[in-house]
Amino acid sequence: MTTSKIVYLGELRAEAVHTLSGNSLTTDAPPDNQGKGEFFSPTDLLATSLGMCMLTIMGINAQTHGFNIDGAKVDITKIMGTNPRRVVEVVVNFTFPHNRYSAKERKLIELAAKECPVANSLHPDLKQTVRYGFTD
Repeated sequence: MTTSKIVYLGELRAEAVHTLSGNSLTTDAPPDNQGKGEFFSPTDLLATSLGMCMLTIMGINAQTHGFNIDGAKVDITKIMGTNPRRVVEVVVNFTFPHNRYSAKERKLIELAAKECPVANSLHPDLKQTVRYGFTD
């Protein structure tokens, strides 16, 4: 089954429709590459999907082991390079809510990030900097 269908809308924008759900999203070229930056750029989505994937796998691990990460947040910073133009680093900063996570739970959370299929699908040259902030 097709994952998504994408249509180029013109003016450096495209719309993707998720085949299974019918949800859609629009991308725009970023301002530093001739776009308006009014929507996620394709490289923004790449970086964002890394954080979302890690957070989802963390949620699965937490649910499996009887605790939760509800309210956890992640800030993503995408760093671009040139020659060729590409994402060279994604900085992923997690902040977890006050939940008195045990040492075992913290370890499970950190291990989950390494199990993320997006993280494991990206080229090894793409630097993934991951930081964890636990509030006690």
